[in-house]
Amino acid sequence: MRVLALEASTDFASVALFEEGRFVFEEAFASKRSLSADLFPLLWRLLEPVGGVDRVVVGLGPGSYAGVRITIAAALGLQAVWGCELVGIPSVAALPEGTGCFQVIGDARRGTWYYSRVEAGVCVEGPLLADSGAALRAHLDNAKGAVYATEELPPEWGAGVLLPSASILAKLAAAGTGIVQTADLEPLYLRDVHITKPAAARG
Repeated sequence: MRVLALEASTDFASVALFEEGRFVFEEAFASKRSLSADLFPLLWRLLEPVGGVDRVVVGLGPGSYAGVRITIAAALGLQAVWGCELVGIPSVAALPEGTGCFQVIGDARRGTWYYSRVEAGVCVEGPLLADSGAALRAHLDNAKGAVYATEELPPEWGAGVLLPSASILAKLAAAGTGIVQTADLEPLYLRDVHITKPAAARG
């Protein structure tokens, strides 16, 4: 099986193509403000000589909603051309941690946090939203494994920083491990959509 992996849930994106137990290519790049401009030409250059893939896996986050949306759009375009299978795996399952059992936390803004526990490439808990620091601490106190984040957090959380990897996503998808979505992919957006309503008109 030829598997293409796309990961852009942080400020660093990566792309990998995995086939028959080896990587055909792996590439990572900064993606904070120019993901679309960088990703699509890169895919064209890397994939033109390949002639199709069997499965595309996208890292679904949590993280950059825009980044995940762009990689999903790219995956849909490839599916339209090649008829390939689409699958999604939480990005937090693709950290280069090594031991296979760890926890991932992150700042979900507005006083909330996200939490995941990963075992052997599978999110066995989460990603879920903790509505306060105390709720996040309760999750950490009730589980085992090193704690990581995909960005720098205050030192009291004791979280090392690791970035999700398309290479790990590709291996997981090739093995059918940790897949949480198929076909109709959506970012893992853990909170309800916040809509600002206009103020009532004054009479």
